[in-house]
Amino acid sequence: MRNVLWNEDRSQIRTGHGPENMATLRNTTLNPLRAANATNMTEAVRDLSYEPFTAPLDLLGIPR
Repeated sequence: MRNVLWNEDRSQIRTGHGPENMATLRNTTLNPLRAANATNMTEAVRDLSYEPFTAPLDLLGIPR
C-alpha cells in the first residue's frame, strides 16, 4: 500500500536510517486513517492535504 500511495520505489532516500524513518512516518500516517475506517487511502490522504494544518489535528482528535 505504501508503495502505491507514496511511490516508495522512486524514493531518493537510501542511506543510513532514512528509509526506515520514512517508512515509520508513512505508517504513522496510515494508522489513524485505518482507525477512522478509511476505505480509500489515496482519497483520504488527498482530503487531508486540502487542509494540512487542521485536518490531521481533527483526525487525531487534538483540539485546535
